Amino acid sequence: MKAIVIGATGATGKPLVEALLLDNDYTEILVFVRRSTGIKHTKLREYIVDFTAISSYSNLVTGDILFSCMGTTLKDAGSKEAQWHIDYEIPLEFARIAKNNDVSSCAIVSAVNADANSKWFYSRMKGELEVEVRKLNFKQYIIFQPGILDRPQSKRVIECMGVSMIKGLNAVGLLRKYRPLPTSLLGYKLSIAPKLLDKGETVIRQEDIFTFAAH
Repeated sequence: MKAIVIGATGATGKPLVEALLLDNDYTEILVFVRRSTGIKHTKLREYIVDFTAISSYSNLVTGDILFSCMGTTLKDAGSKEAQWHIDYEIPLEFARIAKNNDVSSCAIVSAVNADANSKWFYSRMKGELEVEVRKLNFKQYIIFQPGILDRPQSKRVIECMGVSMIKGLNAVGLLRKYRPLPTSLLGYKLSIAPKLLDKGETVIRQEDIFTFAAH
């Protein structure tokens, strides 16, 4: 299989690319990034692109499966408009191009409580992305809805505090449904999902990601 990855330098995208490179079922991995991943591998083809001019790279977006891991925080983005561009507009444009180029499968990283009708900006944004990608009618459409992510060496103070707090509650048997999800595990589960799931749409919710395809 030939995989296409956007968000390859992010907390989830990095372990996803690593998993894809180790998986013999994937023969070629195309990554579209703002800056180099720094990875050298015979299966990896890296394109450093201008994400304000995605259409100019349309002919390169070819393969079997599109993995969309684009995402940022409002603080890092600087404004809701900038976050909307990164979390919604870029993934949707890549999905449209991929569909037009006969890519058959699409897997996106959404979020727990994603809802196009939510009054909360982030949840509504992720929900609207799910809906719009659904309209493209990929033969296989996979939605991962993780909750709080456990990112290695994260410098996001509030996020680190939240992870520590929930881990403490988990240790005494509370909020197990919402336990932090290691990004390394999410990346791996993303990599195997297209191989294990049937055609059509599959939503893998936070509480099910840990047990999905568990050995």
